[in-house]
Amino acid sequence: MSSDNIYENNPLHGVGLEQVLTELVEHYGFEILHAYLNLNCFKTNPSIISSVKFLKKTDWAKDKVEGFYLYQYKNLPRADDSQFELPPRDRIIPADQKPGEPAELSFEDAERLRQKKAKKTRERSSTPDNPWGR
Repeated sequence: MSSDNIYENNPLHGVGLEQVLTELVEHYGFEILHAYLNLNCFKTNPSIISSVKFLKKTDWAKDKVEGFYLYQYKNLPRADDSQFELPPRDRIIPADQKPGEPAELSFEDAERLRQKKAKKTRERSSTPDNPWGR
């Protein structure tokens, strides 16, 4: 297997950031994207152009959006730990994994996820090794 085709099963292979964002916005809309990803570019005067501009400058945010594209919109199984460490575009998707239908998302689910993450953050920050939460 050549190094060129090991990424071909990755739905991000050969797809530009603008196309990814366009597909996500057409399917979910900016409001759901903001609810799940909490990126201000999806809340304050959102547009494809301004969002792409921001994401191209901000690797962590671009990775967050591209991960969302793979695991929510393309509904692939979550990557294993070694692949999850890589940026979404560099991940190798096993040949037997094929994209599915986009996940059904709701504002209620987004809020539940936000609360779950906040609870984990609080628990991590108040461990015996870190009694002041810093």
